[in-house]
Amino acid sequence: MEFMNSISAPRAQVHRRSFAPSGAPVASRSAMPAPDPRAAQLRRYEGGQLVWRVQCGDLINRDRCVTVLVQDDQVVLVGPPGETARLTAGQLGQLQAALNEAAKLAER
Repeated sequence: MEFMNSISAPRAQVHRRSFAPSGAPVASRSAMPAPDPRAAQLRRYEGGQLVWRVQCGDLINRDRCVTVLVQDDQVVLVGPPGETARLTAGQLGQLQAALNEAAKLAER
């Protein structure tokens, strides 16, 4: 499987500039807020599918990961097979950021 880190949003966005009556540019909001840097570090394409992988451990301290992906309009959370995922506070923040970003994509 080919792994490719992604720095940009998965879908192209068109940015249009608006101008106030005075002719000055007006800031516009993008359809999707800027991604959380914690989630951006985890985001990659695997087999054409956008996924987030959050590193964690299991109950006997083996390295594992929790995977987040979007299918249609739903967020899918995949834990280690038949295992328990134990996350540090930092890893939990990464998971939260990945879930928030995936939820925004699922709403589109």
